[in-house]
Amino acid sequence: MRVALFVTCLVDTISPSAGRATAEVLERLGHEVVFPEEQTCCGQMHANSGYASQAVTLARRFVKVFSDPAIEAIVSPSASCVGMVRDHYPRLAREVGDEELVKECEALAPRVEELSEFLTGRLGLVDVGARFPHRVTYHPTCHGLRGLRLGDGPLRLLRGVRDIELVELPDGATCCGFGGTFAVKNSDTSAAMLADKVRRVLDTGAEVCTAGDSSCLLQIGGALSRGRTGVRTMHLAEILASSG
Repeated sequence: MRVALFVTCLVDTISPSAGRATAEVLERLGHEVVFPEEQTCCGQMHANSGYASQAVTLARRFVKVFSDPAIEAIVSPSASCVGMVRDHYPRLAREVGDEELVKECEALAPRVEELSEFLTGRLGLVDVGARFPHRVTYHPTCHGLRGLRLGDGPLRLLRGVRDIELVELPDGATCCGFGGTFAVKNSDTSAAMLADKVRRVLDTGAEVCTAGDSSCLLQIGGALSRGRTGVRTMHLAEILASSG
């Protein structure tokens, strides 16, 4: 299958290893991975901050960049950005009265998938040939859990990793407090939510906290690092790409 990597601006800037790992997993499974170099931000931050017109401009660019009919799937290591494209692009296009863009967004949406849903849903896989001999806990991100409704797909993939010790995160469905610009505009509330999340992570005794969104890992990983806890964060894609 010819698959385009929708890397997202945050992954490209903050955690490029997650983007590389996504490509490695897909290539290991025999797919041809292409990377449209013209891709930029999907516009999520603009839309969330009230700049709808700028978000629509980026939506038009996204549709143009990923419109190649030879691309059978557009896969991303980010539930939040996939949710932006699939759920919010058509709405934003309607709000500005661009019916042609609405049609283009709706036509493109079914091809845009988050990594774990592509693997477990489209491909029907739970074992991708990974090995990771470490104690790991999983944080289900808000966009993945409530937005895309990924369910236990990421956990099934982790259970398929050889030699992993997977431990449940208490109150795992609770938000880590990042929420994009929420962490900036409501920093005190965000910090309190983060403190609760970090305590839960430490309670598991895990060596690694993983998730499917780099934004949440940035939030959680920063606190774990500042507290010198010895616990590290890794994107789900990085674990799935690992061979031990």
